[in-house]
Amino acid sequence: MVTLVTGGRGFIGRRLVASLRTDGVPLRVMTRGEAVAADELRADLVDPASLAAACAGVDTVFHCAGHAHAFGALGVDAALHHRVNFEGTQALAEAAGRAGVSRFVFLSSVKAMGDPGEACVDEDWPQLPDSAYGQAKRAAEGALLAAGARYRMHVVVLRPAMVYGAGGRGNLERMAALVRRGLFPPLPETGNRRSLVHVSDLVAAMRLAATDARAAGRRYIVADPQCHSGRALYDALRSACGRPTVRWSVPRGVLTALARVGDGVGALTGRRLPFDGEVLARLLGSACYSPARIERELGWRAQVGLAEGLREMCDGA
Repeated sequence: MVTLVTGGRGFIGRRLVASLRTDGVPLRVMTRGEAVAADELRADLVDPASLAAACAGVDTVFHCAGHAHAFGALGVDAALHHRVNFEGTQALAEAAGRAGVSRFVFLSSVKAMGDPGEACVDEDWPQLPDSAYGQAKRAAEGALLAAGARYRMHVVVLRPAMVYGAGGRGNLERMAALVRRGLFPPLPETGNRRSLVHVSDLVAAMRLAATDARAAGRRYIVADPQCHSGRALYDALRSACGRPTVRWSVPRGVLTALARVGDGVGALTGRRLPFDGEVLARLLGSACYSPARIERELGWRAQVGLAEGLREMCDGA
């Protein structure tokens, strides 16, 4: 039976597609652009008719497509998040159910939960998301699980922490690019804890979730159990990128002042600077998530350590 991958040209989708192709899995890769490969099909989450064609004859769906907030954007298009991440996922779930799809794995996000602050939280964290992206992902999870129950479809929701690896364009990859050029300041050690997961480990979790009957109807955080501070990530990146260790750091007060300048300039010009309050919060604040449930219930374990993962990321940049 055919496996459908949405977002198959994206960072995570490309890795998943490569893994499935290596194992000879018959594929259909959904793309919004022109289909160029024999196993690609043009369809759009906001076009329900195209989703019906995409799901025809499909046994398993891996839903990786979605709209993510662009780093340089100051405004947040809540309507676009709702339309693509919620309504699009809901439409795909309905199309899959009507087509008789057996298994559906949805790539959600830890942002579907509220900010954990200094706690290290699991899937039962009661606080709801306050961002448009997180709210849309959370609503999509509910719609998908409801469709799974209605159509008797094996549905699994995965909430990955920050995903990194070669070919990514996220925060860690941007940080690595600046570290490599000697332009990133040495961070102070604040003891913050941030969760992350290498893309190869996430792909393994996705494939496991699709095939393990125990996963049906469940939500799982996917993260390496070991968290890292901003300073630890900085030091590990310097090592992975072949730069010497530094023993000093920029004081937190100086970074805070620079972030305020970035916020002010952004408000005046409507253009976001590379360093502002949001960036500072991600560097020195905590975002810790526990993968204990998926480890306990499915036996999944992160296999790629930080040093190995960062070397792969830097070598592939």
